[in-house]
Amino acid sequence: MASHNLAQIDIDDLEIIGYSIAGEESVVAVPQLDVCFDIGKAPQQVIAINHVLLTHGHMDHAAGIGYYLSHRNFCGLPAGTVLAPRELTEPIADIAKAWERLDGNNVPVNLVGVKAGDEYQIKPNLFAKVFPTKHSRGSVGYTIIERRKKLKEEYLKLNSNQIVELKRQGIEIDYTLDLPLVTYFGDTNCLDFWKIDYIRKSKILIAECTFYEDEHISRAKAGRHMHINKFAELLEKMENEHIIVTHTTQRTGMGQVKRMLKKNLPAEIYKKMTILMDRKNIR
Repeated sequence: MASHNLAQIDIDDLEIIGYSIAGEESVVAVPQLDVCFDIGKAPQQVIAINHVLLTHGHMDHAAGIGYYLSHRNFCGLPAGTVLAPRELTEPIADIAKAWERLDGNNVPVNLVGVKAGDEYQIKPNLFAKVFPTKHSRGSVGYTIIERRKKLKEEYLKLNSNQIVELKRQGIEIDYTLDLPLVTYFGDTNCLDFWKIDYIRKSKILIAECTFYEDEHISRAKAGRHMHINKFAELLEKMENEHIIVTHTTQRTGMGQVKRMLKKNLPAEIYKKMTILMDRKNIR
């Protein structure tokens, strides 16, 4: 039985589910890619997902880590893999040990410390690339990349026997093509994200835009969050096909959030946009 009423957005063959309200909870999962960005309070719907990609350690993003790990063990699932900034691996391991003492059962975890520039294999052709964000010490974001082998153009007209012969001779007949599928910022101030190709060209961008009112500009700066003014500047330099807005503040009503996005963004960008917590997405 579901423990949360999560939002659900379907984009082509991918399903994005989650809940993200600033200061309350943030968890966004893509089950088909077997990844959950941040864990929030560990809703039941994400327990079976094998990889949690934690951006930072704030409670609204990380509070459910103990339950996620413990409940997987209870359900007979293998240890969950948690990617987290290197600064957080020791406290996460401490949390697992503490829960073992409290619960009286094992809380196994495959804990992977990451830093900006790292790459982690999720599936044979699926990789998580790690990039820096500006929020808390060591905070990071993630892009999920599908890696394909493509035949070089000069060999496209060859038949299978000719291809086999070239391979036998040790000739490289293909090249690697990286397709950035989903990028997740987590919480962050605006940085030059457009300068990183795989972020700029990611098919789906899941990005926080927390604040919208002019009087909240200083609040955004102090908390290292995104304000609509900077968000709009960023998006004009991006090439994403779909943009999902997360981490909206309860200080601004959803109707006003929509109006401010429409006011501040060019029409061609606004039409790409979905607010995760828009009522129409809650299933």
